[in-house]
Amino acid sequence: MALTTQEFAFVCGLVRREAAIVLEPGKEYLVEARLLPLARRAGIATVGEFVGRAQRERLLAEQIVDALTTNETSWMRDREPFSAFTDVVLPELAAARPPLHRLRVWSAACSSGQEPYGLAMLLEDALTGGRQYEIVATDISAEMIERAKAGRFSQLEVNRGLPVPLLVKHFQRAGTEWQVSDALRRKITFKRVNLAAPLAPMPAFDVVFLRNVLIYFDLPTKRAVLQSVRRLLRPDGWLFLGAAETTIGIDDGFQRVVAGRASAYRPRASVAAPVNVMGRR
Repeated sequence: MALTTQEFAFVCGLVRREAAIVLEPGKEYLVEARLLPLARRAGIATVGEFVGRAQRERLLAEQIVDALTTNETSWMRDREPFSAFTDVVLPELAAARPPLHRLRVWSAACSSGQEPYGLAMLLEDALTGGRQYEIVATDISAEMIERAKAGRFSQLEVNRGLPVPLLVKHFQRAGTEWQVSDALRRKITFKRVNLAAPLAPMPAFDVVFLRNVLIYFDLPTKRAVLQSVRRLLRPDGWLFLGAAETTIGIDDGFQRVVAGRASAYRPRASVAAPVNVMGRR
């Protein structure tokens, strides 16, 4: 049974209030598809009844927010930003930072963990001379944070973009699943963070991956998120957004640069215009 106008309006208001995500009319099918498994798991006959109970039960309302802020992900999604990270960004940072400087990377919407674990694998292979790093991985979904912390992935999940040499090097078999090595997991700190809310103080980052998140926000929220990220980024740091996202017209404190075959953004005061940073090939 399809959601009523009132039920859909409740869901829209809930996710906008809790996560600043805007659901436009016409997305009823998405809401129904995401909530049907929750209704079945709770033993509730219809999605509409589930939404009705969520208006009275906070736990069910939290499950709705989790379900609608969780997105499909894969390893090295859109490969060019990751090539730019290893070919352009890391060599520049290694040259600009003292040897004892620990590189700090933020995966700001880590979902089930593919992005931060993928970044860690690239860093393990790229950094030399004992250079240390740490990754902070955040997501609004408590369920996704717990999944990411566990570091376990199905065969189907590892088949989605993970190069075989990295799988062999950094994973072990765990029954029918694959487990990320303990050494790699120790490099990553997972936290639940709502990007649309005021951010808690964190040490400055050298690189921020904020990919495929801004597209769900309205303009004021995009502007607030970018300003918060810029405050946490080093003056010569790097920001990677999704292919359909930009800071242009939203936050003039960033400047777009070309890094290899990808676009990235840097705090405007740290770069001279125009900039075209070409990666090694």
